[in-house]
Amino acid sequence: MTSSGSSDDRAERDERWRLLMRLAQAGDTAAYSRFLSEILPVLRGTVHRRWRSPQDVEDIVQDILMSVHSVRHTFDPSRPIMPWLMTITARRIADAARRSSSRVANETTVETMPETFSGADTKSTQDTSDDQEAIQIALASLSDGQREAIQLMKLQGLSVQEAAERTGKSVPALKVTVHRAIKAMRASLQRKT
Repeated sequence: MTSSGSSDDRAERDERWRLLMRLAQAGDTAAYSRFLSEILPVLRGTVHRRWRSPQDVEDIVQDILMSVHSVRHTFDPSRPIMPWLMTITARRIADAARRSSSRVANETTVETMPETFSGADTKSTQDTSDDQEAIQIALASLSDGQREAIQLMKLQGLSVQEAAERTGKSVPALKVTVHRAIKAMRASLQRKT
């Protein structure tokens, strides 16, 4: 195939994706599903060129898909889709690199892990699973917005600015959401004890 043929193929694909996204923005779930299915291999390939671990690639691709879903309303159907999609992709790759370098910078290597508790003070497996279950129940009791804020900032480790960009909320609104979510989770956990 000639390079102009592949260029024509890409132009046709981009036009199809632009149309699918426009239909998705109008509420066509079948078009949205097809769009996501078609972009998936391209996203995997793009991320894989910059990231080698298959698990990390899949995690980053999932982050990209969540971002696309969260900001799909920002796509302007009169403009090309690839710059919009690749901007989201580049930002999620950069986020992953920051998280990875932060993790590596804070890791230490030791020959033998020290015990933190000994004897009767150690939590049993049952205690730990009960704690996790209570936390999951408390998390599930939150509103969708509160749960998303907690997942982004507390579980995924995003900064308040990154989480605000991802959710489309202002930084102050997101801080209030997280504060209220933590307060609601504390109350839920205290009721369990």
